Amino acid sequence: MSFQSGLRPGDIIDNQRLVEIFRCSSQGGMRRSHQTNTLVIVSDHTRSIYEDRWVGNTFHYTGMGQRGDQSLEFMQNKTLAESNQNGVEVHLFEVFVPGKYTYMGRVELAGQPYQEIQPDADGNPRRVWVFPLRLVDTSLPVPIPEEFAILKQKQKEKQAKRMDDEILLKRINFAPRRASTRQVSTITYEQNPYVAEYARRRAKGKCQLCKQPAPFNDRDGQPFLEVHHIVWLSRGGEDTINNTVALCPNCHRKMHVLDLAADREKLQKELQLINGRNS
Repeated sequence: MSFQSGLRPGDIIDNQRLVEIFRCSSQGGMRRSHQTNTLVIVSDHTRSIYEDRWVGNTFHYTGMGQRGDQSLEFMQNKTLAESNQNGVEVHLFEVFVPGKYTYMGRVELAGQPYQEIQPDADGNPRRVWVFPLRLVDTSLPVPIPEEFAILKQKQKEKQAKRMDDEILLKRINFAPRRASTRQVSTITYEQNPYVAEYARRRAKGKCQLCKQPAPFNDRDGQPFLEVHHIVWLSRGGEDTINNTVALCPNCHRKMHVLDLAADREKLQKELQLINGRNS
């Protein structure tokens, strides 16, 4: 009889709740529970040194051991390697936000564990064991919110910036050559096309932030400017001409990357001046 966790793929719980459900340790990436006869594996993307990744419907999970070559006989590496025969149920969680554990579901070995080179906690190359896992109750992993995927990418970028050139090159040399893939869920805002067209015309071919002409013309020969909401729609901003400007691609990216208060104020004043001239 399988263990009933009461969780559904996509559920997000904290560490305390995870421990209460599975009766396992509160720490570590591989948590064996004899009380529930389960093995909870956690892929923490916020701080892990491991290169865990989805490739299609298979999750490639790196085993235990932060320094030196890993052993398939070591603690929960052995449990996971024998999980298709030893009766231990394996449950997978991923962490994209510190302290928030996203339940992906029950998993099983999709093939034999294999070895690859990954850097250890000190940046030195070593041989690790990677376990290819597939979900038991569904063929594809549950889509995660787009913001989680973005947070994961930003965390990896921060880690890369902290590395010196030597460590960075080691990471590159031993990184998997195939990019990881996964589905994300997004909220799409259907913007008013009339508002967007008016904003572009009102800008008269110039970016309303840097004041430079559009960098090129589109296929219809019109200056290429992108529509931007000063108060983002995702933050409750209105899809109106009083919250919409036309920006060059460079400034549009700047607004989404830096989101500087001074730039928002500048754009608000620009609209106030335009409205004053048109009143």
